[in-house]
Amino acid sequence: MNRSHRRSQGGFTIIELVVVIVILGILAAVALPKFADLRDDAHTAKNSGAGGAVAAAMNIVHAKWLASGSPATVDLEDGTMVAINATGWPTVAAAADCVTVWTQVLQPGSPTVATGATEDYQATFAAPTCTYTYVPDAAPVRTVTYNSTTGGVVVTP
Repeated sequence: MNRSHRRSQGGFTIIELVVVIVILGILAAVALPKFADLRDDAHTAKNSGAGGAVAAAMNIVHAKWLASGSPATVDLEDGTMVAINATGWPTVAAAADCVTVWTQVLQPGSPTVATGATEDYQATFAAPTCTYTYVPDAAPVRTVTYNSTTGGVVVTP
């Protein structure tokens, strides 16, 4: 009697352990691709958020321009003066202007931009459009474009 009592409390059999390991392996194989894809989703979300912020900021600048009687510059009320073109949007004529406009209209702590690939975004210019290319993730290419003639902002995830 003592012998059967010991045997019933002996622990797991090797078969039970193998079954548990196989089940954990299957769960890991199913879950791992979901977690690996989160990084790509995070980069897409950051680019979409930055693009939305730029679009909203450009519309605020344009609304201030309209409300102020169409002046050549708009005061963003923090002392920042933004040069405005004839259609009421921030003026750009070179990649350096794209950097200036980005930093003027967005709040501190926003993604950073430069003409080189040293910041979150690299600014390039082809009249009348600023293209801000997301640097931390090379593929796929994610961009935010700003058209200074129409004020249009397009986000390419």
